Amino acid sequence: MKNKIYYWSPHISKVGTVKSTLNSILSLRKYLSEKVELELFNVFGEWDEFKSFLKKKDIKTINLIFKINKYLPTLGFYKSRFSYLLIIFFSAYPLFKILKKNKPDILIIHLLTSLPLLLFKMFNFNTKLVLRISGFPKLNLFRTFIWKLCRKKIFAVTCPTEELKKKIIELEIFDSNKIFFLPDPIIDVKEYLELKKKYPTKKYNIRKNFFLSIGRLTKQKNFFFLINEFEKFCRVSDNFNLVIIGDGEHKYKLMKMIKEKKLDNKVHLLGYEENFYYYLQRCTAFILPSLWEELGFVIVQAALSNAFIISSDCPNGTKEFLNNGEGGILFSNNQKNQLYKSLINFDRNKKILKSKILISKKNVRKYTIFNHYLKLSKILNLR
Repeated sequence: MKNKIYYWSPHISKVGTVKSTLNSILSLRKYLSEKVELELFNVFGEWDEFKSFLKKKDIKTINLIFKINKYLPTLGFYKSRFSYLLIIFFSAYPLFKILKKNKPDILIIHLLTSLPLLLFKMFNFNTKLVLRISGFPKLNLFRTFIWKLCRKKIFAVTCPTEELKKKIIELEIFDSNKIFFLPDPIIDVKEYLELKKKYPTKKYNIRKNFFLSIGRLTKQKNFFFLINEFEKFCRVSDNFNLVIIGDGEHKYKLMKMIKEKKLDNKVHLLGYEENFYYYLQRCTAFILPSLWEELGFVIVQAALSNAFIISSDCPNGTKEFLNNGEGGILFSNNQKNQLYKSLINFDRNKKILKSKILISKKNVRKYTIFNHYLKLSKILNLR
């Protein structure tokens, strides 16, 4: 008899956890298809855009409530929290009914975890509950209360980095033997080989060396800091451009900043691009200036593409991935002049420094779909 595994990951914006959730499901589908039945909660229509993809991969969805995804406010702290409250209010009872009726063997929760946690606390379900913690969460009073209240109902807690696992253990909220290191399933080798052959939809005329950065144009990704540091570097070396791939709420502020600093011919915002491997394979170096990251899919994808990596030492995982600087250059997170000095160091010593590429590429193996399947199936006792 097949193990029935459900995934819960409602989202109002395309965060990295969305891709992580999909790839986690795909890893079990690909390597355990004869042993598992997989279903994904499509709570309010948030997974509709992946409908054909999920159907192709034989992954069922459970539509929970009416489709309000197009009408929910997403930007801003208070608006997003209002949206989450609406989702919780309307989906609580339908979720309870499904869990009682369908009796899944395992429920893996990625986002908006407070609702399933509270339901498991209030009712007895014959289901193993797996809590996925991505990035180091802000431990406000509510989250701490929920975790402590529901900890006995949790079968396992998984963390995407060893650093995060250590921090969660130090909190002493969950039993340490329930906490596991489970790397995100970032790399699908087959998908990578297919994308590698394709050209991107947005073309940048590569006429000189360029640094590359990729991510949503938000505060977390710290692109204002990146441009400021790059401007200083340009005063020393005029041999590089900066290409930024991504879209987001800071787009027009960044465009204004570039214009004011007269960097129109040096800094290029390409917007969103699904296939950025073309640029990763051709850039002089990849820069990750983020204020925080759970690890960051793109840093693993950069290593896979043989790009040299220059990264902030932000929590939670970049230092671990780069072996504390053995696999690239780490600079002090958001510290003035630190990235600027790192760029100068790279420019002057790139022939020597590029030997570090092999070290970071070796770490890519931890973040493949196959490795994720091996670790997750062991945690869930499926093998």
